[in-house]
Amino acid sequence: MKKNKKCISFNKSASIEQCDSTPRPTTGISNAVINAPVILATLRVSTNLVANIHFPDPVLEIKDIKKRLKIVQCRLLLPTNQLFLKGFVRKNIQYATPCPGASDSCVSSNLRSLTVDVPWECVTSIDPDDFDTPPIDPRTNTSEEFDFFRAQDLGDGFPEKDQLLSSDLSQFHQISTQFYNQLPFCELLRSRIVEWDESTDREPLPDHGPFEEGIFHNLVEKMFLRFDIRILQNQPVAVGDNGNNG
Repeated sequence: MKKNKKCISFNKSASIEQCDSTPRPTTGISNAVINAPVILATLRVSTNLVANIHFPDPVLEIKDIKKRLKIVQCRLLLPTNQLFLKGFVRKNIQYATPCPGASDSCVSSNLRSLTVDVPWECVTSIDPDDFDTPPIDPRTNTSEEFDFFRAQDLGDGFPEKDQLLSSDLSQFHQISTQFYNQLPFCELLRSRIVEWDESTDREPLPDHGPFEEGIFHNLVEKMFLRFDIRILQNQPVAVGDNGNNG
């Protein structure tokens, strides 16, 4: 016997049914309407980071550090107004590593770079009074079940006139409603980083180098991060008179 691998079967038809539609007015708005991003709030967020960085080569000195803030999560949890933030600071550290053969008066070095991601994560609460425009809270889905009465014979062992009075377990009936809400989203406007880096294992330069020179492999970093973000949500917006002035 050939096994049917289809999970569902249905009747196919070449006809196209006529759909009924009913106009639904936009709630609370009588003028011309567009669906556009609306600024909910603009926030300045501050947080602190601490990281330990290890270099694969001995470091004579740090030449430059280029930093870039990256946000991978900015989610406003409605209706609690909790803003969940997550990201990292991308750092490209340019440093000099000494070449062999240093003398008492000079040392040669090669320029190299190390790129690291310093992660961070925080949650901040937004007071309702801090919203420029209140967010539209999500409407919740609904699901309701209903049954039909059925009378069934009881069979052997029961009086002939008695019946089982209940619902039909072989059937399932449900009314469900889903709402497709607009999810708030974010834009990054500005960032500012203040950092303090300090070596933790610096030692004198080997091979009789200049007395004040030294090398290290490990760096402890303390960082203050501040950035501005804008929170938006697509909402119905009235754009003016719809032209019916008569």
